[in-house]
Amino acid sequence: MRTVVVVPTYNEADGIVALLDRVLRLAADVDVLVVDDSSPDGTAAVVGAHPDHGGRVQLLVRPGRQGLGPAYRAGFAWALDAGYDAVVQMDADLSHPPERLPALLAALEHADVAIGSRYVRGGGVRDWPLTRRAISRAGNLFVRMVLGTTVNDTTSGFKAFRRGALLRVMSARSESNGYCFQIETLWRADRIGLHVTEVPITFTDRTLGESKMSATIVGEAMLRVLTWRWRELLEPTVFGTPEDRHRVGA
Repeated sequence: MRTVVVVPTYNEADGIVALLDRVLRLAADVDVLVVDDSSPDGTAAVVGAHPDHGGRVQLLVRPGRQGLGPAYRAGFAWALDAGYDAVVQMDADLSHPPERLPALLAALEHADVAIGSRYVRGGGVRDWPLTRRAISRAGNLFVRMVLGTTVNDTTSGFKAFRRGALLRVMSARSESNGYCFQIETLWRADRIGLHVTEVPITFTDRTLGESKMSATIVGEAMLRVLTWRWRELLEPTVFGTPEDRHRVGA
């Protein structure tokens, strides 16, 4: 499959070259699109100076910091317009191991969406303090209980979509701007009946740059999850009839 990895960036100049080099080296048939929100640290200039820029490395610069969700929506639209068969999303800080890209893409042979999962057998987290681990576990449990999904790692930002699956997920108007965009895409995929599978990964905490996570972002995610569930209870056919929701369209 013709594949592109979409990487949103904001102030990731220190580590973006290492990510690009590892992805290009490990997956010879995969391109990379960097979606930069006009980072003041010059991330876009670093990407533009990469030897593969204009070839396997593409750059989309947006006017100012608008959030993770809008960055991914812009990147996904670009990838679909460019005719890619598979689209991968991953972080710029090497917390998602590029070495697992082949396994993620292989999973798309029998699934519509593949998730790089920390919380299935063989997966894990490295260099996280106990408090961060506890918050992540509790957050995933909260999402599973409220939305009723069986996916273990509901907040993973390392996902691969078949083209048809992404078209269906993005056809519904996405609402999230921040971290909960990860949960929203999974929720929409689950509700429209797409086949979602989890591939084990080891998540490593960033060593360069600053984390974008905050209490505000976590609070937004929890509120949106409750809102989505309440909307479903009020309007059970918001995603179509039960027959529609169990039809795979990828």
